[in-house]
Amino acid sequence: MNVIKTSIPEVLIIEPKVFYDPRGYFFESFSESKFNGSVIDTRFVQDNESKSDFGVIRGLHYQLPPYSQSKLVRVVSGRVLDVAVDIRVGSPTFGKYVSAELTSDNKLMMFIPRGFAHGFAVLSEECIFQYKCDNYYSPEHEGSIRWDDPTINIDWRLMDNEIVLSDKDKHHPLLMDAKLFDYSEKLY
Repeated sequence: MNVIKTSIPEVLIIEPKVFYDPRGYFFESFSESKFNGSVIDTRFVQDNESKSDFGVIRGLHYQLPPYSQSKLVRVVSGRVLDVAVDIRVGSPTFGKYVSAELTSDNKLMMFIPRGFAHGFAVLSEECIFQYKCDNYYSPEHEGSIRWDDPTINIDWRLMDNEIVLSDKDKHHPLLMDAKLFDYSEKLY
């Protein structure tokens, strides 16, 4: 696998080695020893999958300590704009984001570390999206930020009239009003 650095050093793009032949393709989507040796030493404990239609934005979500989560995300079918926002107060990249187009064709994955909010926008007719988490979901520790926070200013690559949100995602707080992480806090 090839590990690609982004403008925020902790957020990484993972490019698997894909083997194509007349039957189709094969790739190793996850290897604990390779991941721990190349990205970060962590243990994923929960896998999630969602299906969404064009225009759906899910996010921006995160888990607060002691249930903070790293995520390794990928698209099984379709295309998304995947986004990770640094929400560690005091970080040199606080409030900045990294985005990448993840597709079933390019097979890229994004690693979102603890201390980051995550979201994605569906750019294809529909999408099946998977993510591995290194901590269990805890509703009491759920955090969120508005998808359209003007201080973050994410370009979701969708027109306003195309955007589909859950009722919950319509009412998240702005970055300045959300419960956040302290950059000096040890998360691993």
